[in-house]
Amino acid sequence: MKQKFAVQLYTLRNECAQDFPGVLRELKGMGWAGVEFAGLHSYSAEEIAEVLQGTGLQTAGMHVSFERLNSELESVLTEARRLNTSTLICPTVPRELRNEEGFEQFHAQLNDTAKKIQPGGFTLSFHNHAFEFETIINGKNALEYILEPSADNAVLAEVDVYWVAKARQDPAAFIRLYSHRMPTIHLKDMRDDESRSFAEIGTGVINFDPILIWGEGNGVAWYVVEQDVCQGNPMDCVKLSLTNLHRIAERLGEDL
Repeated sequence: MKQKFAVQLYTLRNECAQDFPGVLRELKGMGWAGVEFAGLHSYSAEEIAEVLQGTGLQTAGMHVSFERLNSELESVLTEARRLNTSTLICPTVPRELRNEEGFEQFHAQLNDTAKKIQPGGFTLSFHNHAFEFETIINGKNALEYILEPSADNAVLAEVDVYWVAKARQDPAAFIRLYSHRMPTIHLKDMRDDESRSFAEIGTGVINFDPILIWGEGNGVAWYVVEQDVCQGNPMDCVKLSLTNLHRIAERLGEDL
């Protein structure tokens, strides 16, 4: 399982803006197996691919905005090939589409794009927040609507367990809908206080045991840690998350 732990680089956006190659090298030194991209900070895909090759870091996927998927799809696919990934993820719904009609339009376009890139070996997933649970479409919340596990829906899941918990849902139960439809999953913990804010893995209230056990049996290729806001140094935060994930993996090892 340890070879499936990656970090979403949005967590380290300020550090990457200062020294992107240096951050990647430091992450490999910490023991991360992969990274999930959220932009290249003015570097070319070729330059970053060279750093990845030099460190041995793998690409767990790429977050690509809905707008860019619609306007620069061929450029996105070229970038993905150079970074050696076939996993694309739309990270959010544009604010102007966060209503019933908008979610329907969003899903239709995302599904069309997902089907368009399938012949090239690419997949397109959707990463959630908590607001999708607030809108009901055809008797389902908007997230379940977007991720409907049906043959006609090519949009895969990148469930973010923190945001599911933030919406007062059980993450371990929610993900069961998406067996072999979730190549990557987002892990982040939740502080045990009134703020219910972001926390390093293993320091909050989310139980990751059933999530990881389910993932190992249901097609998850990468467990991606993202911490939107860090109280301390973000590099120290991701290091603590990885240390605790390794401890969980070692503890669960005999049962997997």
